[in-house]
Amino acid sequence: MSFVKVSMLVCCLYWIAEQALAADIVSMPIERQVAEVSARLEGVMTTSAQAAANAKAPDVRMTTCRVRGVEAPAFLLYQEQAMSVSLDKPYRQRYLLIAPSSDQQTVESLTFKPTEPKLLTGLCSKPEAERVVPFRLSATAADCRVLLKPVGEDFVGNTPEQGCPANVRGAVRIT
Repeated sequence: MSFVKVSMLVCCLYWIAEQALAADIVSMPIERQVAEVSARLEGVMTTSAQAAANAKAPDVRMTTCRVRGVEAPAFLLYQEQAMSVSLDKPYRQRYLLIAPSSDQQTVESLTFKPTEPKLLTGLCSKPEAERVVPFRLSATAADCRVLLKPVGEDFVGNTPEQGCPANVRGAVRIT
């Protein structure tokens, strides 16, 4: 077989595999989509590489972990952002409730500000069994709502047209 034929065969097989993966996410039951979105959000993300390459770029760390407080198929996540040099002083903390939307067609992400953020600092460093939210979250109290739909191998969503309320460096809306 010639190099060209082998290359074309490899490309075709890659395309078929990619389409199968994309179709797999779209055809997933909504409960699995919710679990997939939650899993993709959990963990640590940093801007360390950008900060190392550009002295003007901030070195920020965002940590997201699962907390207890809601029933399946929903997931409750806690998220905090801090400068990497002062992880004990996060400048942004929030809860994310990841659940099926009311029509069961999309994944809904609701954002809530904690009422006592100082008590939560470093929550993700505790064992999951100790990460308990002692209250009920109300969807009407959410600061922001984003609906996520599977597109290819990813999930895509937008903030509402009017944006989400914020109070960050003078901004009053996040869009």
